[in-house]
This record gives sequence, C-alpha cells and structure tokens, in this order.
Amino acid sequence: MNLETLFGLKGRTALVTGSSRGIGAAIAEGLAAAGAHVILHGTKTSGAAVVHQRIVENGGTAQELASDLSAPGAGRDLIEQAEAIAPVDILVINASAQINATLPDLKLEDLAFQVAVNFGSTVDMLQTALPLMAARKWGRVVSIGSINQLRPKGIVTAYAATKAAQHNLIQSQARDYAKDNVLLNTLAPGLIDTDRNAHRRDEDPEGWAEYARTLNWMGRAGQSEEMVGAAIFLSSQACSFMTGEAVFLTGGY
Repeated sequence: MNLETLFGLKGRTALVTGSSRGIGAAIAEGLAAAGAHVILHGTKTSGAAVVHQRIVENGGTAQELASDLSAPGAGRDLIEQAEAIAPVDILVINASAQINATLPDLKLEDLAFQVAVNFGSTVDMLQTALPLMAARKWGRVVSIGSINQLRPKGIVTAYAATKAAQHNLIQSQARDYAKDNVLLNTLAPGLIDTDRNAHRRDEDPEGWAEYARTLNWMGRAGQSEEMVGAAIFLSSQACSFMTGEAVFLTGGY
C-alpha cells in the first residue's frame, strides 16, 4: 500500500466548519492539498473567500457555505446544504465559541451561547451526517477539541466543559458506528497562535511569550499549520483501525 492510498483524499468531500480562519482554514487547505473537495464554512456569506482563493490557487477545489451555528437546527441545515453539493465523506467539526470567565463570573447567556455552538450544533450535525455516512459504509469525523477537555483551566470553565462533552459524544457515536466504517476521533490542540489569541499577544507580547515558554515542554505556542498532518491522518484510510480516540497536539504538557 502506497502513501497516496493511505493518506490521499482524492474523490472525497470534506466539510470543515469554522474554516474562514485559524485552525479550520489550515485544515481545509491541507485536506484540499491531499485531494479532497472542501466545503468551507463561515458565519457570513463569502466569509471564507480568502481561504477559497488560496485553495484554488494551489490547485484544489472548494465551495463555501454560511450559517450561524448558534441557531437551533443550524447544524442539521448545514449538513443538508453540504449533502446537496456532494456526499460528505469527512466532517471536521472546528467552529467553536470561547468566552473566558471563571465560574463565579460566568453569565448565563454566555454559557448558553457556548453550549449551543460547541455542543448543540455538534449533536445536530452528527444526527444528520452519521446515518448518511453509515449507509455509504465510509466516513470520518474529526472533532477539534482542546487540551482543556482533559486539563481545564478555570478561566475557560464553560468552554472546557463543552469540549469535554463534545469528546464524550464523539466516543459514544464512535462505538455505535464503528462497524459501518464511520470513524470518529478528536484532535485536541494546546495553545495555538491564532487570531483568537491575537489580543493577548499584541497587548502584552512579553507576557504572551513568557506564558508560552512555561506552558509546554517546547516553550512556544503552536501554529495552525501544525494541526494539519494529524487532521489528514484522522480523515484518511490511514486511520482505518482507530476510533473514539483523542489525539493531543500540545507541544508536550
């Protein structure tokens, strides 16, 4: 078996939620480079236009969809829209909401928003996508989790809890769909230098650098592109005997 057979995604269609920027954009471009037709997603129409352009310029193919995943049923509707384009072989659940607050300071509306985006939309998407993948006897789901699902920090109490719940859901469905060759796994990053963290980095560069130096064994923040290899593995035939697992990319923790 050659590497193209193991890791190549030619002929596959991948939907990557939250792929207008950051980790989602990097993964979408990586899957396209591996041969997949990528359906990009952002909250606004043409929100992923820059990513779309980069994919096409590099010889890949992509389309865009837009939806607000905090809305009831939005996850289901997104899968249905994507399936109208092509059967979704690979679902990368990357879009998420993170509102920092310790438990005493957590506002109910902020909790509800994070639960809706991070967990509710995941339920919607899996309810809709998994039976279709099972009927086709091939599917890959890559949920983008967080080191906080395992080692939560108080400042991200709600976010961490939703990521733990998300992985629990991935594990339960991995068990149910394993015999249909529909494999679900979590890719859990540590600190990644994305625009989500840009305000901390820009407002206090020295503090950011010190935080990154002491957070992991490598002494630095990761880059979005460093998530791509694992995402391709989890999306490919190379992952044929792995399901319900979490892969942590943290720089050592």
